[in-house]
Amino acid sequence: MAEAERITGTPETGPDSEPGTAAVPGAGGKAGGTAPRERDEPRDETLDGNEAGATPARAKGRGKRRIGTLFLVAAVVYLLDLGSKALVVAKLEHHAPIEVIGSLLRLEVIRNRGAAFSIGEALTIFLTIIAAIVIVVIIRIARKLYSLPWGIALGLLLGGAFGNLTDRIFRTPGVFEGAVVDFIAPAHFAVFNLADSAIVCGGILIVILSFRGLDPDGTVHKD
Repeated sequence: MAEAERITGTPETGPDSEPGTAAVPGAGGKAGGTAPRERDEPRDETLDGNEAGATPARAKGRGKRRIGTLFLVAAVVYLLDLGSKALVVAKLEHHAPIEVIGSLLRLEVIRNRGAAFSIGEALTIFLTIIAAIVIVVIIRIARKLYSLPWGIALGLLLGGAFGNLTDRIFRTPGVFEGAVVDFIAPAHFAVFNLADSAIVCGGILIVILSFRGLDPDGTVHKD
């Protein structure tokens, strides 16, 4: 039996054979030595489990960056505001107001040196500085922006702030003192423009997101 095992290369089993070794055939079909069997290396299940669970958790909590959404919304708001102001200044300024819905809604060009809805007309330079600070803060937040709703909200704020800031820089009476063009005139309400509307909508959306516990980085917390 032992001779047959040596010829076929089958490991010899018996009391003298060492566990974990196998016969290695040599020249002439005789066993030339033994080689240790391969043993499975122990795996660190804790490490593997942490790594496997950490990546999906991060992906679920953060997801895709939304900087593109922010700047896309801001660009649309800015271009609509800029185009609408150029159109009404060219066609409506120094003309009779246009009634859109009877006396409930009219289009009437008004030069506003104050904030949104004609508030704070004596603080033009101060309001210009605030608008510039808001823009810088939004751009800084954009570095950790992973929430789509927050991207839309901040885009509305950014586009509206840029729209009115452009008026304050380039319109009369001078740089940083320019009057903002307002033209949407509801009955019994202040006259405003599309930039003002975007700022208000963005602010309302941010309040809603904050109450729901959603942060700009995409995480949700409950107080």
